[in-house]
Amino acid sequence: MKITLLVLGKTEDKYLKEGIEKYLKRLKHYIRFELVEVPELKNTKNLTEDQQKAKEAELLLRHISTNDHIVLLDETGDEFSSSQFSAFINKKMLGSVQHLIFIVGGPYGFDAAIYGISKGKLSLSKMTFSHQMVRLFFVEQLYRAFTILKGEPYHHE
Repeated sequence: MKITLLVLGKTEDKYLKEGIEKYLKRLKHYIRFELVEVPELKNTKNLTEDQQKAKEAELLLRHISTNDHIVLLDETGDEFSSSQFSAFINKKMLGSVQHLIFIVGGPYGFDAAIYGISKGKLSLSKMTFSHQMVRLFFVEQLYRAFTILKGEPYHHE
């Protein structure tokens, strides 16, 4: 299985880039993982929220195939403990999912076209985080999930 985190815009802050890179290096030992940064829209001040979401959807859909299993990172999604997230990942691997894509939307969420192809929604917390920070939190939790699956001592309960 391959896992992709699909995001809009580049990671801006150096400390976040360094943290993400740390976990990307660690993840290589467990799974094929890719962080795909789709260029942000420019000149959005004349667009309505719906127009912006539609244009973002067009950009995101260029990176998605019909057989991909899409999960949206969305504040209204299911909340998992780290162990439950690990079990979720394991279930997808055992269920023969070839490509699991997690998507971080834009500032206004997702267009109906993206909701229409998703197989579920996942919330990292009831709190709201910046789209930049979500990237680091997600890759750390994915790394943690694999250490749980392998019975390694990274995670403590």
